[in-house]
Amino acid sequence: MPTETRPVSRPVPRQAIALRTRLLAAMLGPLLAVAAIVGIGGATLIADVVRRTNDRVLGGALGAIAETVQVERGDVTLDLPPAAFGMLENGERDNVYYRIAVGGELLTGYADLPAPDPETLVTDQPRFRFARYRDQDIRIGEVKRMLPRIDRPVIVQIAETLDNRKALTNRLLGALLLAELVLVGMAALLLRPALGWSLRPLARLREAIESRELSSRPDFSPLDNGPLPRELQPLATAFNQLLAQLDTATGGVRRFTADASHQMRTPLSVLKVQVALARRGSSGALDEISDAVTRLERLVTQLLALARAEEAGVSAPLEAVDLKEVCSAVISRLINQAIMAGVELNLEANDGTDYGISGHRTLAFEIIANLIDNGIRYNRRGGTVSITLSRRQGETLLAVRDDGPGIPPDKREAIFERFVRLGGAQGPDGTGLGLAIVRSAAQRMGAHVALGDMRVGTAIVIRFPTG
Repeated sequence: MPTETRPVSRPVPRQAIALRTRLLAAMLGPLLAVAAIVGIGGATLIADVVRRTNDRVLGGALGAIAETVQVERGDVTLDLPPAAFGMLENGERDNVYYRIAVGGELLTGYADLPAPDPETLVTDQPRFRFARYRDQDIRIGEVKRMLPRIDRPVIVQIAETLDNRKALTNRLLGALLLAELVLVGMAALLLRPALGWSLRPLARLREAIESRELSSRPDFSPLDNGPLPRELQPLATAFNQLLAQLDTATGGVRRFTADASHQMRTPLSVLKVQVALARRGSSGALDEISDAVTRLERLVTQLLALARAEEAGVSAPLEAVDLKEVCSAVISRLINQAIMAGVELNLEANDGTDYGISGHRTLAFEIIANLIDNGIRYNRRGGTVSITLSRRQGETLLAVRDDGPGIPPDKREAIFERFVRLGGAQGPDGTGLGLAIVRSAAQRMGAHVALGDMRVGTAIVIRFPTG
């Protein structure tokens, strides 16, 4: 029975917010917050100013009325001046109420106007308060006066409704809100071109990167993007470093390809000739083909080892490597080659000493194998290759010595280059890659390679940091 296949749903990648939008929001957000704070502060200030201003007018009317309160023939008299009430006239036609009382006895005015406690008033010092009267909010101004020959205080009150105050407050708040909206709107309109101008260096950097796509050949040279702001300089520097790393990596691939094609050409040509001879019945052609295949196999192995030693990118995590164990493993592998060449292999290492390092066992194996292989190949019959391990403060030393013909002084630096062979075509078979592999692998593990001083033969010393 056929099974039903269901399409696998893939998560939709999240759409990132545009940088211009993020910057605009980052600027408008604080601006709106500041506008809200200013609005709240402005509203509080407006309410206070309106209250103080109207209280000053109310206090003027209260004072005008209180000044007319007199004592004549033992009685309290007053003359309500029309000007006092004229002060309180306004466009909203607020209602005005008053009350004058001697002690608790009403002298004139509205008897039900909320009266104060005389004990809470300071003589001749006006006081203002809000109250509720006839289902309306009112503002009352009141003052206590003590008159000669009158043992009771005279309480003078005048009140008005709040329509004018509310209307004035609303007009001022409307003007404040309009000003803030105009300010925020103009800021929003001006921020977009300002952001465009600010992001122009980033656009120029993008254009410099995109222009590389038009080139038929990869261009890893540093970007030429003109002067950049301080914030973009680390980005351009990091990108140029990435280009340099890519140039190094691709350069290594190009060199590997060129070297491989160059070095493989000779054994392949030999194979081609020997195959043609074998077809003609040459008895020695098969032996030559076998030798050519062996040389080609070694060349490919060495090229792959060099590529692995020079591999760019993130290295594998370091591991604990016992150099004594690696040396023993290499000797076990190469012992037959040494016997056939008539060369003796010796490992000199103390049994109770720890020769552990932090590195990569594969690279350590390649280093030691190539050094011993060179010691066998470039040695005399009956010679010796000695592998010595020792410890110094903070270092583990590996020395490989042979008693072969040695290295001429003028070749001491060149031997670490690729495809450099001592003795030329008449020398032992080899690819000229062994010491190049040794140096590259050692550098990847933070080790230092150097030639040792010997009267006879060659000594190569590698100093591994003890991790």
